[in-house]
Amino acid sequence: MHSWFGQHTLSLITFIPIIGILLVLSIPKTKETVLKYTALAFATTPFVLSLYVYQYFDLTSSKMQFVEQLNWIPSFNIEYFLGIDGLSLPMILLTGLLSALCIIASWNIKKGLKGYLALFLLLETGMLGVFCALDFFLFFIFWEVMLLPMYFLIGIWGGPKKEYAAIKFFLYTLVGSVLMLVALIAFYLNTDPHTFNLIKLSEPGILVGNQISLFGISLSFHSFKILLWIFLFIGFAIKVPLFPFHTWLPLAHVEAPTAISVILAGVLLKMGTYGLLRISYPILPGETLYFIKDIPLLPLLGVVNIIYGACCAMAQITLPEEKGGNDLKKLIAYSSISHMGYVILGMSAMTSEAMHGAVFQMFNHGTITAMLFLLVGVIYDQAHHRKIDGFGGLATKVPVLTGIVSVAFFAALGLPGLSGFISEALVFLGSFKSTLPGLRTFTVLATLGIILNAAFLLWALQKIFLGTLNTQYENFQDMTKRELITLVPLTVVVIFLGVYPTPMLDLMQRTLNNLLHLMGV
Repeated sequence: MHSWFGQHTLSLITFIPIIGILLVLSIPKTKETVLKYTALAFATTPFVLSLYVYQYFDLTSSKMQFVEQLNWIPSFNIEYFLGIDGLSLPMILLTGLLSALCIIASWNIKKGLKGYLALFLLLETGMLGVFCALDFFLFFIFWEVMLLPMYFLIGIWGGPKKEYAAIKFFLYTLVGSVLMLVALIAFYLNTDPHTFNLIKLSEPGILVGNQISLFGISLSFHSFKILLWIFLFIGFAIKVPLFPFHTWLPLAHVEAPTAISVILAGVLLKMGTYGLLRISYPILPGETLYFIKDIPLLPLLGVVNIIYGACCAMAQITLPEEKGGNDLKKLIAYSSISHMGYVILGMSAMTSEAMHGAVFQMFNHGTITAMLFLLVGVIYDQAHHRKIDGFGGLATKVPVLTGIVSVAFFAALGLPGLSGFISEALVFLGSFKSTLPGLRTFTVLATLGIILNAAFLLWALQKIFLGTLNTQYENFQDMTKRELITLVPLTVVVIFLGVYPTPMLDLMQRTLNNLLHLMGV
């Protein structure tokens, strides 16, 4: 651990994809196979290194580990500060795994392959950097680095409405970033000495200030901090996405190529909840509790997401195509909105069980939704459409595909024995025992999501795979080896963590209990 490698592991995890970009750009575009395998090697290396980090991670400590801290811009006290704990390591493992699988899922990309692979590797660096950064300025830079490659990956390689989807994604995220930048500057100016260090910013009493005048209105410092919390919350809520900031998501998912849909749902949505837990909760604990206890905004929006997302997913089955329904990819996009609601509900309950359930759900939703979007891609590659009503009886032709789809659907609806059940059960268990006002009512309402999720997922499974075979799919082929390589690892993870969730729960235990202690609950 005291070797050069051990001291710079997080830098290697974060920046190795950048080396991959330089190599990809130097290889002639005619050598497509070499390009793909080069990108795959550099996308997979961070995952291999994150397994090394997991092996040497101290489960008994709540402190930051594998820390790298250097003065970067000393005149403004900006540091190159990386470190991980039990909140960030599961997200780094998830990002590394999905990035490697997504390069394999992108094997059929023909148009502008070099550009696609280079942008994907840049996106991976941005995502990993967000989860490693412990300096708010550095965090913000990585947060912005993700925006550009995602914009081009949707806008160039997406579907028929790709430009509109990319611009909508970009503008929504940019608004959130501007509000986050305001909060970042305010934190810096209201600390003495000025700092962007997230560990120092979370120390009690570090933020100090007097009455502030904004647009001629006099605000107490407490009111000013509430305003900063709202700014941060909107920035993170757009990423989650929470109602009513969610409208960019279904369109971005539908238009994005399969691998980019996987990254969007599997990793980018988690950055919203990660940002709340890493920044809003520890730096503004009183203001966070204000929006949970005094004004129950967080639990309310969690429940709205659960029920509204599930109802919109159900509408994909009940509405015809001309009214915006009958799209399998859009169904899964809306189900993501619903499932992220469980994360917000668990984060609002302020109990150890619910907090563990929320962070575990972030990881589990990443693997399950990645399976779902990859499977939509498998079906679309052959059928060239995503109409739920356009199939029927596929199970007789593609038993392997049907089996893996069934695992993914049952995991998404929370079947016991699969990972989704454990995290949702912990959220409900912890939320129902919470002593915070109204949490029990919100928890009871949230159980409607279980019924609705089961309804639309089973209905979709029946329409596509069961019943009489649609004759135009007589020659429908089962999964290829490449498709199996992308889906089998995720299937194994979903089943393993459904049966034995302890490794992941132990990983986050000390960190989350320490966060609750910081919050004063």
